[in-house]
Amino acid sequence: MSSVERITPWDVRKGLQAGRLLLVCAYRDETKFRSMRLEGAISLGEFETMAPSLSRNMEIVFYCA
Repeated sequence: MSSVERITPWDVRKGLQAGRLLLVCAYRDETKFRSMRLEGAISLGEFETMAPSLSRNMEIVFYCA
C-alpha cells in the first residue's frame, strides 16, 4: 500500500497563486462541496470534466472535511 503525501496549507496557497496546483473537493455531492468549499477549490465534477485537458505537470490536491 502506498502512502499519501502530505502538503501544508501554506504550500497549497502558494501553488494555487502560482497556477501550478489544482485544489479539488473530493465529495461528489454538490451540496457538500458548496458547504465545505475552500477558497480556490473546484468540485469533483468540474475536475472530471477538465481532467483530460490538464497538463501532466499540474499538481492536484484532493481534500475532504
